[in-house]
Amino acid sequence: MAFGNQLIEVHLWLREELTELREGVDAYFADGARPRELRAHCLTFCSALTRHHTGEDDVAFPEVAAQFPELRPVLEELRRDHRLVEDSLRRLEALVAGLDEETDPAEVRREMDSLAALMETHFVYEEKRVVSALNALDVPGWHRSLPAFLLSDDAER
Repeated sequence: MAFGNQLIEVHLWLREELTELREGVDAYFADGARPRELRAHCLTFCSALTRHHTGEDDVAFPEVAAQFPELRPVLEELRRDHRLVEDSLRRLEALVAGLDEETDPAEVRREMDSLAALMETHFVYEEKRVVSALNALDVPGWHRSLPAFLLSDDAER
């Protein structure tokens, strides 16, 4: 099974989810779309991205490091990226949770732009540096049950 290719699929799905979230934020500021649905979508997206990165840190990266020790510096850099993304997710969640008439749309959009830039830079780097190693991995347990970092939504659990 080509785990690296599956990683790319998850990244594509996460990009799409962020685009939908951005559209929801824009709709909220344009016509007052329902904040409860927007908050739920934000929590779902943030949870999925956190699950993905936690799974990489806890499951994927140790396997890659064991079989490809030359990638350890790359994996450490990716872990640092995960912490930056996590910080941005917390700020975005707080902004979306507090949406009301007083919320500055520019502040929310800036945080979304920041998160999108962090994600894109991280995903591109990860795909260039780690996908071939993941495709070369043979982890029998991953064939029976995909690890969390390769799941695109909770329905796949």
